[in-house]
Amino acid sequence: MDSIFHEKQEGSLCAQHCLNSLLQGPYFTAVDLSILAEKLDEEERVRMAESGEDSEEYRNFLKQPSGNMDDSGYFSIQVISKALQVWGLEIVPYTADDARVKNRDPGEMQAFICNYQNHWFTIRKIGNQWFNLNSLLAKPVLISDTYLALFLAQLKNEGYSNFVVFGELPQCSADEVIRSNPVLPALNSQPSEEDPELQAALKLSLSQEPQEVVPNAEDEELQKALLLSLSCENDEESNLKKALILSMSNV
Repeated sequence: MDSIFHEKQEGSLCAQHCLNSLLQGPYFTAVDLSILAEKLDEEERVRMAESGEDSEEYRNFLKQPSGNMDDSGYFSIQVISKALQVWGLEIVPYTADDARVKNRDPGEMQAFICNYQNHWFTIRKIGNQWFNLNSLLAKPVLISDTYLALFLAQLKNEGYSNFVVFGELPQCSADEVIRSNPVLPALNSQPSEEDPELQAALKLSLSQEPQEVVPNAEDEELQKALLLSLSCENDEESNLKKALILSMSNV
C-alpha cells in the first residue's frame, strides 16, 4: 500500500489530487491547473467576442466569474479534460453511447474519475487490483472486482457523474509492486456501505447528509450492476453483496 501514490485533501484541491492519484505522481499543482483554466477562459472570451464586443451577451459574459476555477481551488471538468490531454488521455461519461463503454464490464477499464458538485476523485486499477483513491480517505481502499460495479452504481444513485479514462497511463512503480504483492482484503477492509471511513468520505464529498436511495426495480443499469457484482464470486463475497443489496433496499 505504501507504494501507491495518494494525495490527501488540502483545501478544495480535489481536482489536483484526483489527477495526481490517477497518474500516480505529483504531476500537477494548483498553479498548473490555474494556467489551464485561464487559457480556457480566454478561449471562451474569444468565442463570445465573435458575436460582437458591444453586444449585451458579451458584456454579461465579462461580468461573470470564471466557470473553470474559483478562489477555493475548484476546477471544472474542462480543466480536468485539458490536463489529461497533456498525457494523451481522454475521459468519456460512463453512461455514454460509446462502443468503448456501452455494455462493457467496468473491470475491463483502467480507471474512473468521479464527480459530485465540487468534489473529484479517482478509482484506478493498480497492478491487477482496483483502489478507491479518494483524497478524503486516510489511505487507498481496496475494491474487489466483484464489488466494483456495485460501487459505481451506488455512486451514480448518490448523484455522482462517473467518467471512464482512456489512453495509456504513465508507468508507475506501484503497478509492479501490487502485481507482485497483491493487497489482501483481510489486511485492508473491503469497502461497503457499512465502512465508516468510506461513508465519511462520501458525506463530505456530497457536502450534505446523503439521503437514502432506494433502487428502482425498473432501473436497468443498476440491476445489471447488481447482477454483475453477484456473479462468479465465492460464498463470503456473495454474502457481502447480498447484505449490501438488502441494506440499499431498506426503507
